[in-house]
Amino acid sequence: MNHLLPLAKLNFVTETGVISLCANAAGISHLYYLPQAGDDWQSRELSLTETADQVQLAHAKQHLLQAKQELLEYFAGQRQQFCVPLAPKGTPFQQQVWQALSQLDYGQTCSYADIAHKIGRPKAVRAVGTANGANPIAVIVPCHRVIGKNGALTGYAYGVALKQKLLEIEGIHRFK
Repeated sequence: MNHLLPLAKLNFVTETGVISLCANAAGISHLYYLPQAGDDWQSRELSLTETADQVQLAHAKQHLLQAKQELLEYFAGQRQQFCVPLAPKGTPFQQQVWQALSQLDYGQTCSYADIAHKIGRPKAVRAVGTANGANPIAVIVPCHRVIGKNGALTGYAYGVALKQKLLEIEGIHRFK
């Protein structure tokens, strides 16, 4: 069994939408926003991989509960850093980009070019954008903090309105 595969899932409602978390024994593997219209997310609140070892499953559930608590604190303005272990699956380059994103401070924004420079690949701006878009752990790996070089809001997998709301939670209110 691949130890990076999600073992458990938890869906919950926040002021920004319905979040779906997945975890394995190592940490959170996915964080997605679920669509609202017609989605029967409550029936899937916790899905388990049937082949999961009970110890691994217990660790996965613990990560889910920790992430949920930390996210609720973040949305309430009571948390600026996440401590929950993360276990995203991606290429070495994607992992490098996601690690750089995770090092951005609360309320700090940057551009794709800034991340490319930070990882020592200044010409890889487009590849950084692609890796940013492939981020499987939204909010906790703060891809929403990437804005245009000119200060304008750029695209976001869950829509620019949600991106703006997340940035406003962090005290960023000025956009071009």
